[in-house]
Amino acid sequence: MARFCALVLQQNLGGLENLSLIPGNVGTAPIQNIGAYGVELKDTFVECEAINLHTLEIETFSKADCKFDYRNSIFKSEVKGQYIIVSVTFELTHTDHKLKTSYGAINDELKKMNVKSPTIQHVSKAVIAIRQSKLPDPKRLGNSGSFFKNPVVTVSKFKELQSQFPNIPHYPVSEQEIKIPAGWLIETAGFKGKNFGNYGVHKNQALVLVNYGGAKGKDILNLSQTIQKAIDTIFGIPLEAEVNIL
Repeated sequence: MARFCALVLQQNLGGLENLSLIPGNVGTAPIQNIGAYGVELKDTFVECEAINLHTLEIETFSKADCKFDYRNSIFKSEVKGQYIIVSVTFELTHTDHKLKTSYGAINDELKKMNVKSPTIQHVSKAVIAIRQSKLPDPKRLGNSGSFFKNPVVTVSKFKELQSQFPNIPHYPVSEQEIKIPAGWLIETAGFKGKNFGNYGVHKNQALVLVNYGGAKGKDILNLSQTIQKAIDTIFGIPLEAEVNIL
């Protein structure tokens, strides 16, 4: 996906710049409805073609067919393991690009770059700089990226938390719901940078569980469950895994 994002940016096509440097393949991106910095794959998705593993026929899935949700789709739920996506069609902008820079630290990074009138290329560079400063390269340090979804809570629940944690970061989802960064919850619970022998929580991004070498899948799973229990106990929030657990 990272190579594809770079390719479309070279052609001045907009819409995917906030997804820059996300690892993985274009064909697997719809399964997760990948997203970053206020943008999700579904925002530019038109359709995909996928091989039905039972019939070996190619079927076309529209955006509605895919039933996209936060880090979810029909390919991750109802028909999990039944299709292989072989092509994806996107609708990107040629001109009048709609930049999304308010999420996370993009604006701060653009200021560091002394950019006053950002382009899609500038936004991409800012996103890449942020990701490289926080996220480990999976080729060098074993990890599966962000392990948990950012939980969405009711406004009343958020106000309850805010009374205890005045500086809790948040992003409105609707008039009734607020999204809270899972990384902040995990860091506040004391897990950021914590090691458990040959695995642990990354020192720069608490959402990332890392394997320093030799750890087993069950070790990472057990750690994730320990974190989930702690977050539920401290904040009363169920933390949901973003990764597929086989």
